[in-house]
Amino acid sequence: MATKRSVGDLKENDLKVKRVFVRVDLNVPLDDSQKITDDIRVRAAVSTIKSLMEHGSRVILCSHLGRPKCVTPKYILKPLVPRLSELLGVNVDG
Repeated sequence: MATKRSVGDLKENDLKVKRVFVRVDLNVPLDDSQKITDDIRVRAAVSTIKSLMEHGSRVILCSHLGRPKCVTPKYILKPLVPRLSELLGVNVDG
């Protein structure tokens, strides 16, 4: 059985030129104009994402907003892209 490892256990050789799929809790509150009202969860994810990027990984994020029962424009993650881009210092595709 494989040993469970955390991101901190991984070395540059484990991550360089790899795509890393990360489930991130970005379920943040948005106001009526789709602006983030509390970005604490976004800021909490930044150190892990930056660490992966600094080790040469291409990071793919997975998250959700709210608890939609189907595809609902209100819950699309697009409003998080500018804040993520700002905090990471890179252009985030969304």
